[in-house]
Amino acid sequence: MVMLNINSCFVVFLCLCLCLFVLVACSMEFDHLDFPHDFIFGASTSAYQVEGAAFEDGRTPSIFDTFAHSGHMPGNGDVTADQYHKYKEDVELMAETGLDAYHFSISWSRLIPNGRGPVNPKGLEYYNNLIDALVSKGIHPHVTLVHSDVPQVLEDEYGGFISPKIIDDFVAYADVCFREFGDRVLHWTTINEANIFVFGGYDVGNSPPCRCSFPFGFNDCTTGNSTTEPYLAAHHLLLAHASATRLYREKYQARQCGSVGFSLYAFDFIPFTNTEVDVIAARRSYDYFIGWFMEPLIHGEYPLVMRTNAGSRLPVFTQNETELIKGSFDFIGINYYTAIRAKDNSISLTKEPRDFLADQASTWKYMNDVIPFEGHPFINTPWGLQGVLEHFKQVYGNPPIVIHENGQLSDHSADYDTILNDQSRVEYLQAHIGAVLDAVRNGSNTKGYFVWSFLDVYEMMFGTKYTFGLYYIDFNDPRLTRHPRLSQKWYSRFLKAEKVNMEGEIHTPNEAKTHSTS
Repeated sequence: MVMLNINSCFVVFLCLCLCLFVLVACSMEFDHLDFPHDFIFGASTSAYQVEGAAFEDGRTPSIFDTFAHSGHMPGNGDVTADQYHKYKEDVELMAETGLDAYHFSISWSRLIPNGRGPVNPKGLEYYNNLIDALVSKGIHPHVTLVHSDVPQVLEDEYGGFISPKIIDDFVAYADVCFREFGDRVLHWTTINEANIFVFGGYDVGNSPPCRCSFPFGFNDCTTGNSTTEPYLAAHHLLLAHASATRLYREKYQARQCGSVGFSLYAFDFIPFTNTEVDVIAARRSYDYFIGWFMEPLIHGEYPLVMRTNAGSRLPVFTQNETELIKGSFDFIGINYYTAIRAKDNSISLTKEPRDFLADQASTWKYMNDVIPFEGHPFINTPWGLQGVLEHFKQVYGNPPIVIHENGQLSDHSADYDTILNDQSRVEYLQAHIGAVLDAVRNGSNTKGYFVWSFLDVYEMMFGTKYTFGLYYIDFNDPRLTRHPRLSQKWYSRFLKAEKVNMEGEIHTPNEAKTHSTS
């Protein structure tokens, strides 16, 4: 256990609150019929992490390929779960599980190998086949356009999102997707977890495209500027998103009747101690991590604290850009795994140069620095998910929310029985879905929940050392057989409106129950 010099009473109180919440959540009985009738339940993956076939049928490398082959993380996604070849089998498993929806991403470099210009017929065929297979089983396709995988050719040509040239290329790519798939895809997300994409990719360099500068980077970045590029990439990303949304609304929405959203990674930021400076630091962290994008989407400008602390390094929207960005979303996608304790670090504002972390003047600690949980940061913090949803309700006018990712990782190298008997994940899912139900009953405008991930996939931070799948895959098995975990059985029975206990066994049949109207 990490020893920390913090208020011991606060830590004890926090531990007791966490234990009480988990015990209460785990003892509750509920199923998906307790949610509103239009609430969507599903599971998620992303293109590079699940498809494989990285060099087949005309696909070209993305920045995710380049990063995975750079040696900064174990293995690569060249094959991974091979959904490119096994999508029919996977859709059958989704139907057996009872998913309402499947959230996946399209590989830009599979669909348009040069980043712009001609569409790849094989890529077009694959996504049409996948979408048709889903629709035939009554499973709604929810699609993200970019999940950390900008075509490498555009990165090489002009630096990807650090250049305004990306805006037109992204809109042209989105236009192809809307045109070719929009008759069946009604739920679009432009960019996956935009805040993590620009922070990890352009400040600390621990994710694609691995740009950073000394002394801020976690990796030995060869290009980048951590003091300016996170802000620049975020600026162009917002403009690309808003431009694609405008295109959809003007050209497609009236006849396709779909929606376009924007995705953020969310922590619940709680004060490191109950001192005033740490309370303010937690609030400042929310402004920097969430407000960085939500304030422009709602009000058309960046948060005041960012404009103050980053100064001229933070780009400024023109009046036309402000009008373009304001209101340019139909829903917000949220990826949530755990909570963060924020401690004041205002002294960082006296130093030069400064990056994004120094500008937000707080230090962040995962909750497991207080309560270790199997040696990894994604501990069971359902109260944190409620805190995030309450924050969006109170601060941003309660926009429609879809939880695109939520799950718990496990050691992929454990023995077979331990891997399949993932009771800890069952507890995590039950507690977090229960937290969502409580939030909805408390007025949160949350519309859907997706487990990350449907299958074991190639993970951004962990390769295949740790995985999140409802289905286990032995990546050394050439057949890549899908094996249902206990969590898959629990989730399936939950979706089929069966009361289940923590072992995934049916407790009380619930055949006569009807949907909640709340």
